Amino acid sequence: MSDPPDLIVHLPRLRRYARALTGGNAASADDLVQDTLERAWARLHQWQAPAEGDPTDPAERLRAWLFTLMHNLYLNQVRQPRLPTDPLDDVQDDPSAPSVSGGQLETLALRDIHAALANLPVPQREVLLLVGLEEFSYAEAAAVLDVPVGTVMSRLSRARAAMRVALSHPVVVRPGAAAGWKVVK
Repeated sequence: MSDPPDLIVHLPRLRRYARALTGGNAASADDLVQDTLERAWARLHQWQAPAEGDPTDPAERLRAWLFTLMHNLYLNQVRQPRLPTDPLDDVQDDPSAPSVSGGQLETLALRDIHAALANLPVPQREVLLLVGLEEFSYAEAAAVLDVPVGTVMSRLSRARAAMRVALSHPVVVRPGAAAGWKVVK
């Protein structure tokens, strides 16, 4: 019997994708990663390594399989009604919290990118993250999302256009304005 594949090497990319899918909620992202790894471990017998002579890298095939599992789990979670909860330790994730350290401009740019991503429809966000962030090919993203390659291409085009529009209109807070109110220029 051969050794099981190493699921842990894919953990950083799974966390990053889960964090983006869940809108930056660290607790939900960690739960999604844990659920994905639990399902992968329980169903490891279903994963098939590339056949002898197949040029496909086994690690890449495993990564695609893990992302497919995560995508399906995420869709199942979105469909299920959940009770609202308030995280107790997400103070550092609050975009309205004042920045203590340097790098304020970078923080603001990241906040704007995060907000623009969060405002994308889920299908467009998924494709943008898989192709742009995780560097999946169109065919790999189509396989993960179980849609045709043309659908991946059109969703990606619409997502990029929406991001360009969202990021071309910076959010400005007027001095003296009530906290939490944003004025768009």
